[in-house]
Amino acid sequence: MTPPLRIRYQTIEVGSIDIHLCTLRDRQQFSDPDRVARDLGISSAAWPIFGVVWPSSIVLAHYMLGYKIEGKRILEIGCGMALSSLLLNERQANITATDYHPEVECFLERNTLLNNGQNIAFERVDWADDKSQLGLFDVIIGSDLLYEDQHVQLLADFIQNHARPQCEVIIVDPGRGRKSKLSTRMIGYGFTSSHVQPKDTGYLEQVFKGYIIEFFRDTFSA
Repeated sequence: MTPPLRIRYQTIEVGSIDIHLCTLRDRQQFSDPDRVARDLGISSAAWPIFGVVWPSSIVLAHYMLGYKIEGKRILEIGCGMALSSLLLNERQANITATDYHPEVECFLERNTLLNNGQNIAFERVDWADDKSQLGLFDVIIGSDLLYEDQHVQLLADFIQNHARPQCEVIIVDPGRGRKSKLSTRMIGYGFTSSHVQPKDTGYLEQVFKGYIIEFFRDTFSA
């Protein structure tokens, strides 16, 4: 018999907004009785990664706190616990969340209810086999997405598939050494690129050594 998942409840303060979360208790949790995740290629070691709050996701949420959302359709890629999506939902943004993990949607629905929010559109997507019906977006965001070298091209292609001719992309990377490779791919799709270290991350328990990577395109020129 598979032991039940152990969970925890926590509140993340993003400026003056409190986001309430139900997450996995730690990175030792695992439950895949029907082998759904295994069939998707998700190992037992990688399984719990979606279910905890990572520093990069907190940095992204703080960045999106003051972001101008009016009239913009926003997509969060690899949302995990979807902290930024929940924050943007609290701000009444037009937000869609995506992830590959089969358990993300259940946690997203639970956490949306915890925050008394409107339903957040969600689709489980595979960057390598993109058959989604997401459409195009004005803003695409994500955090800690580049775990392996193969993710660079897959991510760039996925963004290109869902970016409007005028689009801004905001990726927070903790410093895994692949931001320049991603920038090269994105420049090939007609985006400009900038890498900036966040100035104030006192809301984190440890010093953040990563970057906020921003890409912008005002017309399609690839």
